[in-house]
Amino acid sequence: MAETNDKIVYMDNNATTKVAPEVVDAMLPYLKELYGNPSSMHTFGGQVGQAVVEARSKIADLLGAQPEEITFTSCGTESDSTAILSALRTFPEKRHVVTTRVEHPAVKSLCENLETLTGHKYKVTRLKVDEEGMVDMAEYEAALTDDTAIVSVMWANNETGNIYPVEKMATMARARGILFHTDAVQAVGKIPINLKELDIDFLSLSGHKLHAPKGIGVLYVKRGTLFVPFLTGGHQESGRRGGTENVASIVGLGRACELAAEKMDEENTKVKKLRDRLEKELLSRIPNSRLNGHKTARLPNTTNISFEYVEGEAILLHMNRYNICASSGSACTSGSLEPSHVLRAMGVPFTAAHGSIRFSLSIYNTDEEVDYIVEKMPAIIESLRKMSPFWKGN
Repeated sequence: MAETNDKIVYMDNNATTKVAPEVVDAMLPYLKELYGNPSSMHTFGGQVGQAVVEARSKIADLLGAQPEEITFTSCGTESDSTAILSALRTFPEKRHVVTTRVEHPAVKSLCENLETLTGHKYKVTRLKVDEEGMVDMAEYEAALTDDTAIVSVMWANNETGNIYPVEKMATMARARGILFHTDAVQAVGKIPINLKELDIDFLSLSGHKLHAPKGIGVLYVKRGTLFVPFLTGGHQESGRRGGTENVASIVGLGRACELAAEKMDEENTKVKKLRDRLEKELLSRIPNSRLNGHKTARLPNTTNISFEYVEGEAILLHMNRYNICASSGSACTSGSLEPSHVLRAMGVPFTAAHGSIRFSLSIYNTDEEVDYIVEKMPAIIESLRKMSPFWKGN
């Protein structure tokens, strides 16, 4: 229960976003009256199929892609797996994958599983990051070999917001005849993307990160790229992904991509300004706090701050009393005391890694919400530090 505020102050948008009202309105007809199968030959189903066509074009427009390069999936995780496994099946003689140490579990866990597959002998190179979470391009170039089937590097990190030079990395991979995939789940809708000018072969996105519903994703496959489906079945998605299309969510994602294009400037001005003020105030008002990630090369909506000598989960529980929603950069759940693999890779000190909080904003956040968080956070941290055996302050 909130002690002083009944309104939810939601700053956990990298976890999921509010479905935009305009998106809900676009979806409703396809949950009620227009329920036909888009593959049906009759007119009733045909009009539903036309809605899928129109949504595909809207998504392609946001990405600077062609409609036929857009394949609908269930989520970003499916898109990631499909891209990487397709490359390995396309080039069965190649056994090497290049990625980073800071990838989302959707890629991280898949790569770990590949290394344990009996009889396949897959090798994964995980690029190190520096203390700001950025990759070393010289190490990346050295990692590319004739045995490399695919590179998978996220466009923007979900915990720190760091933006990676995937445009340049894709060009370097292309020069070696290596496929390039980027998990762009956090980047799409927040920064400009124009795939027609890039050497990226595969790109993943997820609807619920840009104000569309959960359960809908996209895999971009550049025209001419060899591709092996992950889900086979019917003829849907030009044979690239079997299964009847999730029409209402596809329509919603199309509308969300339209809105994202319209709101891109707002993301990079209003939202960034709110983020910067929140970050500046918390760092200045709370001693022994630090920013995790690059200061400038990051998404306009994300800040990850460590409050030393306290546990992130304890911070979140106290924030929850005031209806403030954010995320911990720590994975201290189910009895585990291991901090985030991203912060570990960055070399964030133990005393700070456990007390990291990620605030991720959206166009729906306000100045008043920033004021509220700035008001409550210093007292929360102070009270927890008084209980910490590691805190040596007053």
